[in-house]
Amino acid sequence: MSYRKLGKNSGARKALFKSLLAAFFTHGRIETTEARAKEIRKFAEKVITLAKRGDLAARRLAIQFVADVDVVHKVFEELPEKYNERNGGYTRILKLGPRRGDAAPMVLIELV
Repeated sequence: MSYRKLGKNSGARKALFKSLLAAFFTHGRIETTEARAKEIRKFAEKVITLAKRGDLAARRLAIQFVADVDVVHKVFEELPEKYNERNGGYTRILKLGPRRGDAAPMVLIELV
């Protein structure tokens, strides 16, 4: 499986993804760079699919992806009813334009 390194070593990259996922599930949408959004989309889709499963093993696997246990609890309580009939495609990425400081392409990633 290929992935973006984002200029970070593996530990920093995993910590970044965990914190971005926690913020994403807490607020429902976050503004970030396009590369980061495309990477966390993969993990967000997996966590929502695990939440639809709903068993203890799925909850423990989801805790590995998201930094905050309370956020995982919220995801497992609220999102399975919302996405019961949907078989994937739980996130949407909207392009916002370049960031002012370094012209990095910015996007808004949100739950559908």
